[in-house]
Amino acid sequence: MSVPDEVIRVLLLEDHTTFRQALSLTLGREPGLQVVAQAGTLAEARQALGVPIDVAVTDLDLPDGDGADFIRDLRRVQPRAQALVLTASAGRRDLARAVAAGAAGVFHKSAPLADVVAAVRRLCAGELLVPPNELVTLLREAGEEQTRDREIRTSLARLTARERQVLELLAQGLGDKEIAARLGVGIETIKTHTANLFGKLGVESRMQALILAVRYGVVRLD
Repeated sequence: MSVPDEVIRVLLLEDHTTFRQALSLTLGREPGLQVVAQAGTLAEARQALGVPIDVAVTDLDLPDGDGADFIRDLRRVQPRAQALVLTASAGRRDLARAVAAGAAGVFHKSAPLADVVAAVRRLCAGELLVPPNELVTLLREAGEEQTRDREIRTSLARLTARERQVLELLAQGLGDKEIAARLGVGIETIKTHTANLFGKLGVESRMQALILAVRYGVVRLD
């Protein structure tokens, strides 16, 4: 597809087809903007990296991965391309994660489409969507989040085989007495294992332990 240099070339990465098509239609009607690629999954978006892109408008939560990973890929392959995140959960953590990956801004999906269009134009004009002082704060928060992530992974790796068994049985909804019977040990032993894994993970409840274990793929909730 041949596109004049003055046209802003946009890639859309959004798994909700109706929303993506509506956004594509809106952008396509704007003078000087052209949607050159659309994708509903991370895999599809990566296949489009060979197409010259000025701005990628992407969601973060995708069926096969994280939009932040695509932003990193895009910035590596096309360093001049900009990324704008459209998400339904634009919390502080999402914003920091996206900015750390290379996003130039984050909008909630409820934002007026006119604001999104304006943001695309501003990015191509070299304008900042996030004030420098806010950017520094977000990058610091992202760094802290990455440090916390490494600490959690290290803590999970330190769990003994028995502690992992206890965690898996907790995920099945079993209580101390049931876990003890399943493993053929006393209740006090189970309480000791539970206290040990709580200490290693830095949590104070079963719910907190399970949230971490599920988030990092240690156990599954069926």
